Amino acid sequence: MLTTWGETLNKDCPLSEYPRPQFKRDSYLNLNGIWKCDFCESEELLSEYKYEIVVPFSPETPLSGINRTLGSEEYLVYEKEFDLPDGFNKGRVFINFGAVDQIAKVYINGKIVGSHHGGYTPFSFEITDYISEHNILNVTVRDLNEKNSYSRGKQNTNRGGIWYTAQSGIWQTVWIESTPYEYIPFVRITPDFDRECVVFSAPNGIRVQKQIYDGDFLIADTTDDTVIIENMKPWSPENPFLYKVVFTYGKDRVNSYFGMRKFSVGVDDNNIPRLMLNNKPYFFNGLLDQGYYPDGYLTPPSNEAMKFDVESVKSLGFNMLRKHIKIEPMLWYHYCDLNGIVVWQDMINGGGKYGMETSVVPFVGVNLDDTDYKMFKRTDERARALYYNELQEMLDALYNCPCIAVWVPFNEGWGQFDSDYAYNYIKSFDKTRLVDSASGWHPQNETDIISKHIYFTPIRVKVGDKPWCLTEFGGLGIKVKGHTFNERIFGYKIYKSKQGITSAYKRLFEKTIIPQIKKGLCATVYTQVTDVEDELNGLFTYDRRVQKIDTEVFKVINERMKI
Repeated sequence: MLTTWGETLNKDCPLSEYPRPQFKRDSYLNLNGIWKCDFCESEELLSEYKYEIVVPFSPETPLSGINRTLGSEEYLVYEKEFDLPDGFNKGRVFINFGAVDQIAKVYINGKIVGSHHGGYTPFSFEITDYISEHNILNVTVRDLNEKNSYSRGKQNTNRGGIWYTAQSGIWQTVWIESTPYEYIPFVRITPDFDRECVVFSAPNGIRVQKQIYDGDFLIADTTDDTVIIENMKPWSPENPFLYKVVFTYGKDRVNSYFGMRKFSVGVDDNNIPRLMLNNKPYFFNGLLDQGYYPDGYLTPPSNEAMKFDVESVKSLGFNMLRKHIKIEPMLWYHYCDLNGIVVWQDMINGGGKYGMETSVVPFVGVNLDDTDYKMFKRTDERARALYYNELQEMLDALYNCPCIAVWVPFNEGWGQFDSDYAYNYIKSFDKTRLVDSASGWHPQNETDIISKHIYFTPIRVKVGDKPWCLTEFGGLGIKVKGHTFNERIFGYKIYKSKQGITSAYKRLFEKTIIPQIKKGLCATVYTQVTDVEDELNGLFTYDRRVQKIDTEVFKVINERMKI
């Protein structure tokens, strides 16, 4: 099953666009394309390889050209030869990986340059001292999936229902850049909406020059860390205005951007707790977004495919996506920034096998204590520590994305532990965003919202001391012949005709959802953007070729989804 983008894939250089527009340099060498690889009993580098693979697609995916699963006792060993163009090296050279699932070691010319644990976050290594005129890059990968307690999202070797095909290895762009010897490692950008200023923070006390542009007009040129934005233009879904900024330090030059917005909680004129955008009550009307594709799985077949998803959601009248248990390539967040799509970002779940004891008891009103590591299958101390390493890597990578409004550290009890600590950990790092500490089930004490998942029981808003949010619901499904991953059917309610699912969708929103907005409903996350494998409850089919309900139906309903 291929998407239109998969059908026209350029195997020599897929996903070739610069992958990190939030921190962009002119120096760029994309290493995606044809690599050698093999499946081995050890992680020793090889002299010969059996397979050719299209990177960055996991070997399990159709677009990789391999369609073979990495076993839990195997190592996946990659090799890629490359030359640096004349004049490319400005002083330092770095290799960047968008994501490698699950444990990676990186070698340049036979020498190890670094390793990384965790399958969803970006990482990089300086390779200045390892490179020569002609270079051999090797990556060795181990992926134990659910056989260890590392983060794995919705991957499962026994796929089916809400669990998807397991995959491994390199699944986001690999690329090289060069910087001067003195360079800018990062700049953290914090909009202060109330003071109408933006705060910049660079490491090691380096004084970075900032040139800020409103369109083509230079409005600030300074080394100050706090910059007043005169005649400030707020960022919102209705007007997603972005300021451009150029950072300069010595000979290093980096392009970035930011949006002036504020996410908070407050009360409306009737003293009902509300989510606020730019100090005004705002209804977040969104969809659950798994970010899977039938031909690339976690990897989009092209950047245009990601852009299509974001722009389609916006064109239907939605203003929010909950990125569900996946960290996307940085370009996906850029498209949300540009199009005015607010993002609620999930952390990746891990832990042991998810038991019925944590999944069933919420339906009978039981809320479990998530400091019970045995109950929540979180007894592996090293994996709990790795969770926070990955959480910090996610926060660092995505901090500068204007679109992100909410962090979601845990979902439905899957590998949940110490969520009160997680809440305070996130808040200590990022005070500009909200936290849904335990989405759906097993809330503890610390959270910014009341978060409910309701598929089978009546939806009744009960106003409390925090904004009441319906963070998963719906899941109405229909099978579109010729556009399914297989013959299995999973959905919370399946319909046989377009008319049937359209009527049910309208009834759900007109009779249940919209009337409760005035009563205190603050946000909705309908399941979901697209079908995913067995799941047939998307607004679009898995291949994105068919939209199941007419655009006008969505637009009419979404126009009413306001406070």
